[in-house]
Amino acid sequence: MRLNRTFILFYATLSLLVGCKTNYLPQVTYANNIVVDNTIPADSAIIAFYTPYKAQLEKEMNKQIGYSNHYLTKVRSQPEFLAGNFFAEAMLHVAKQIDPQTTIALATKDGIRAEVKEGPITVGAMFELMPFENTITILELKGSDILELCDFIAKTGGQPIAGFTMKIKDEKPVDITIAGEPLDLKKTYKLVTYDYLANGGDYIKGIVNPIQRINTPYTVREQLIKYVEELTSKGQNVNTQLDGRITILK
Repeated sequence: MRLNRTFILFYATLSLLVGCKTNYLPQVTYANNIVVDNTIPADSAIIAFYTPYKAQLEKEMNKQIGYSNHYLTKVRSQPEFLAGNFFAEAMLHVAKQIDPQTTIALATKDGIRAEVKEGPITVGAMFELMPFENTITILELKGSDILELCDFIAKTGGQPIAGFTMKIKDEKPVDITIAGEPLDLKKTYKLVTYDYLANGGDYIKGIVNPIQRINTPYTVREQLIKYVEELTSKGQNVNTQLDGRITILK
């Protein structure tokens, strides 16, 4: 009997599929936990490779650039804290050199990652304070934008600021003053922050639609270091104070 060519092809294909199904069943592999601790001997070749770089890095990180008269604390539950005031004041100082019309500064509690101990300030301390590659950004904002920003600050219990003051009552901003003058909704103001916030990070409000935006190549961390070094060159220490720039009314 002569078999039809189509039938032969169908039979061969079916056999192949069945064979594949039989020969390639899924296999279940159970992972074993491998403990990585000090019982595993160090690789001397790897240690020899990175040791020179580690020593060079530690030398740079331990370099003293200034001195702080106070322990710059970070207290999230407070409307202002010393590390935040220092951070915002440093940014405002830098921004005024770029654009003298810059009058206010903004950071967030989440963006400040460490405290700075009283005494010698090192390069490493600034890396801990701002470990990210965020860059200085200057925004021109309407007075109504500033009001929206202040509303965000009030609802979040305060954020690091410089150049203006405000009070919080029932999670609403009141008595907002900029450079000693009441906030004018008809005016525009220039604010310095960093690109992450300017792009809407940390769910920020009021600054994402500026009239004008100046992006700079300067990282915040580099400018913090330069700020401290500049104070030192003038014979000054970091002497940040709590000054009531944000207060919560009972």
